[in-house]
Parts: sequence; C-alpha cells; structure tokens
Amino acid sequence: MADSHYDASSNGDINRGGYSTEKEQPRQSQDHISHLADPFGDEELAEIKYRTLKWWQCGMIMIAETISLGILSLPSAMAVLGLVPALILIIGLGIVATYTGYVIGQFKLRYPQVHSMGDAGEVMFHPLGLARFGREFLGSAQLLFLIFVMGSHILTFSVMMDTVTDHGTCSIVFGIVGLIVSFIFALPRTLRKVSWFSFASFASILAALLITMIAIAIQRPGDRKIDATTTVSLSKGFLAVTNIVFAYAGHVAFFGFISEMETPTDYPKTLYMLQITDTSLYVIAAVVIYIYGGKDVASPALSSTKPITAKLAYGIAIPTIVIAGVINGHVASKYVYVRLFRGTDHMKKRTFFSVGSWIVISLVLWVIAWVISEAIPVFNTLLSLIVSVTGSCKRDSY
Repeated sequence: MADSHYDASSNGDINRGGYSTEKEQPRQSQDHISHLADPFGDEELAEIKYRTLKWWQCGMIMIAETISLGILSLPSAMAVLGLVPALILIIGLGIVATYTGYVIGQFKLRYPQVHSMGDAGEVMFHPLGLARFGREFLGSAQLLFLIFVMGSHILTFSVMMDTVTDHGTCSIVFGIVGLIVSFIFALPRTLRKVSWFSFASFASILAALLITMIAIAIQRPGDRKIDATTTVSLSKGFLAVTNIVFAYAGHVAFFGFISEMETPTDYPKTLYMLQITDTSLYVIAAVVIYIYGGKDVASPALSSTKPITAKLAYGIAIPTIVIAGVINGHVASKYVYVRLFRGTDHMKKRTFFSVGSWIVISLVLWVIAWVISEAIPVFNTLLSLIVSVTGSCKRDSY
C-alpha cells in the first residue's frame, strides 16, 4: 500500500503539507493506491522546494489563470443569448464553480497524494477495479485541455500582434513569437516563481477591460439595441454557452496549485478570493460592453472599439495574454514531469538530466499548442472546442 511510499511524519501535519494525523493513518492505509505518494516528498534537504505558496499567492495564480481569455468572449456570448439568460448563466455557473472548487479542495485534503486530475481519476475509479483507466482517462483529458488553452493564448497573441502592428507580417510569424515568449516564461519549475508574474497578468487584464469599457461607452459603436432574450440557433447558442463555461474552467489546475501551497488548509480562502473576483468582473464587463457595443460586439471584446483604442487595449493586455497561458503551460509540463519522475530524486534536484527533461517537456507541449493555434485560427471556435472536448466532462466529475 501507499504507506510504504508516503511518510506522513516527514512532511508534517495537515497545515504543513503532510495532511495526516494519527487518527487518519488506518483510513489512509486502506484508501491510498500503492504507487501514489506525495510527489514532492520530504523537502527539508531538497534543492528545489515546491510547497512554498502562501494562500494569497496561490489566489493570485488562480485569478491570473482564470480571468484571462474567457472574459474576452463574454460580451459576444451575451449578445447571442440575450441579457437575462447570459446573466443567469454567468452568475449560476459562478456558484457552481465555487461549489465544485470547494469539493476539489476537500478531495485533496482527503487524498493528499493527489496532484492532478489523473491521480483523482485513479482514486475515484479504484473501487470499480478501473484505477488505471481512471488515471489515464482524466489525466489525458487534463493534459489535452491545458494544451488547447495554451494554443488559445498563442492564437490571442497572434491576434494582438496583428492588431497592434496593422497586419505587419504573417500570423504564423506572430504565432512563433508567441510560442517562444511563452516557452521562456514557463521555464521556472515552481509555482512560487511563476506567482510573481500573476500580479502583472491580473493588472493588465483589468486595465485593458477598463480602457475597453470606457472607450466603448464613449464611442458607442453598436446599434444600442439591447435584447433581454433572443431566438438563436442551437449551434450559435451552444457556442455562446460553452464560452461562458470556459470562463470558469480553471479547475483543471487546482490540484496542482493546492499541492504547492505551504498551508493547504488555507485553500478555501484562495477559492473565495478567486470566485468573488471573477464572477464580479465577468458580470460587469459582459453587461457594460454588451450594452454599449450592441449585438455585433466583437470577440475578443478588446476588438470592439476603434482601431487606435483596440491597439492600446491589446498592448496593455500583453502580460495576461502571455502569463495566463504560461501558468497553464506550467501545470501541463508539471503533470508530465511528475508522471515521469514521481518518487525519484529528479523531482527535487537540479541536475543536467532533470533540468533538461523539464525544458524538453515544456518545449514539446508548447510546439503542440502552436500547431493547434494554427490549425484552428478562430478565437470563439477554439474556446468552444476546448470546453466541448474536455472542460465540461472534468467539471462533471465532481
């Protein structure tokens, strides 16, 4: 059983990353699957320490990962569905996201060895004798989702560069530039180092949205016709709904975030910090931009204003376009890295092999993401495909 791999005493109590007590030991010996163990182990003498995130740092990472591209599609989704249905969906899904996020936190505390959706799948399917299937199915879904999100950020980077430079060169070149920039920023192996980028990411999307809302309120490019409800085809309605779901689809990375928290029991504070922030911003941005942009509001929403204002908004949004993708890329790379080296010294040492492996894994994933961004060069369509293929099934797992 897992007790041979997982030394609770070496990792401290529940507030220091070990999560266990003497009372819980019999339960753990029955519930843990043999090969699973805390992927980071005892970090007292480790060169690389992963469990270093304060709750507010983790909260900022979650905000930066969640409030990015998803919010840019909400005004157009509202234009398709109508003001009232879209508001109900945004607020309702915000409540659902809060609940499912809380369940993920409780699941993580109950099974501290879980680092990814794949690990969670193994635990959930174990009683059915399908532990390996659960691990591979949910693990593959998580990795596929993250790679597609990385691709959507490269695509948005291309759109941004195309707008700012007035179609200065081929979009493929812009995509390659986005690939290189994202890969470089994704090189740190711990989330604590990535967390400092998250402040710039949130500040940039907030500033870009404020500029867009103010400019669109002044310019009023739309027809000023506001529909409380609309009649829409199934395909267009489905596309709009999945874009709203995508705005809350950050849960895929939560296990990895909690795993690197210094005090995992503080996770509910990070969750409430995220959900209050994202739901409030989603409602405000969607309503304001839709009201002044009208039924033909663009997606991404930053393109709804006059060209010079759109250039300014896109320029300011560069940090969130890059960094939010980097966070997802980091989680994807960490998933593969942990799968390969869990329980080995490569997890906590800086050797040529361990560093080289991390770089190669990250590079391969970003190249795949770039290929996807070139194959599906339409923003709304790519977001919808991401949610349709993987996003909804992972949320429904809880």
